[in-house]
Amino acid sequence: MGGTILKEPGINLRGAMLRTRILVIEDDRAIAEVIEYNFAQQGYEVYCAHDGQDGLNQARSKTPDLILLDLMIPVIDGVETCRQLRADPLTREIPIMMLTAKSEEMDQLIGFSVGADDYVVKPFSVRIVLERVKSLLRRNSRAAGTGSDIVVVVGGVTMDRLKHRVSVEGRPIDLTPSEFRLLDTLIRCPGRAFDRSELIDSALGEDTLVLERTIDVHIRSLRKKLGERSDAIETVRGVGYRFRDVETE
Repeated sequence: MGGTILKEPGINLRGAMLRTRILVIEDDRAIAEVIEYNFAQQGYEVYCAHDGQDGLNQARSKTPDLILLDLMIPVIDGVETCRQLRADPLTREIPIMMLTAKSEEMDQLIGFSVGADDYVVKPFSVRIVLERVKSLLRRNSRAAGTGSDIVVVVGGVTMDRLKHRVSVEGRPIDLTPSEFRLLDTLIRCPGRAFDRSELIDSALGEDTLVLERTIDVHIRSLRKKLGERSDAIETVRGVGYRFRDVETE
């Protein structure tokens, strides 16, 4: 829905992630077919759903590596579909990219607030979507973490990068992929102030076209989930945010 998208030939890059599974939840069948064709040309395994309920069912049964989600879909709209995906243990860690004709700032903020990792406005170039999908998959893969600092504990917050788990005082909390990367960026450097553009680049990716206010939405959600440790993320007036350095207190 919203905008015309021309079919583009597959790009057939050697670096494509073969057999990575993509679920497309899009009620406009022409757009879904264009996406399916181009992604299949890249070696992706593509599934399509044309309403929110079918999308939820396929996400739970096929556990894709990434979901492309339209907002204006029947049965269950995209916002509620995203919210349910994030609430389900089977699907909550799957990266979600919203593809929608809704271009207003508030629409984007709502999308990110319910757990979207990226937001692309229609009409769009399939080539650009392909590159952003690859970037999102790379970022999500890096979030697992490697090396000697797989597990980090700061101020009662424990982050296990390998298992993609976070707990507060031993209590597990569920984070979206973007929230996990954002917390990972902050907790790596306690006491350091990050401005919003740095957090967008570090946590969401340099090629992610989002509003700076999007970071505020993610921080608000992250603080709520941290509960009694919400004050560990401090606002630096006129700059951005930092994770409290408990060693200097």
